[in-house]
Amino acid sequence: MSRRPRRNHSAAFKAKVAIEALADGKTIAEIAQKHDVHPNQVTEWRRQLMERAAGVFGGPVASEAAPVDLKALHAKIGQLTLENDFLEGALTKAGLLSAKR
Repeated sequence: MSRRPRRNHSAAFKAKVAIEALADGKTIAEIAQKHDVHPNQVTEWRRQLMERAAGVFGGPVASEAAPVDLKALHAKIGQLTLENDFLEGALTKAGLLSAKR
């Protein structure tokens, strides 16, 4: 059985299938067969529509990622750079690392 190449569906197509899955009358399997997609994909699109529908009407949308604290990340980068420089010097002096880097 050969695999079908990956397909990219438009947002309009996904919305159409998800709305159809929310409506009563047809099973997920019937909808999937009608639109030639996997039933798990129909279920996922339906779940995404239900989670993000409030955003359409101006409701608060839950952010998927927490805000990033850049100051803490820069401090961590500085700390790790200092540690790497220290270890590189110590390993070079011990003869475990070549001086050509």
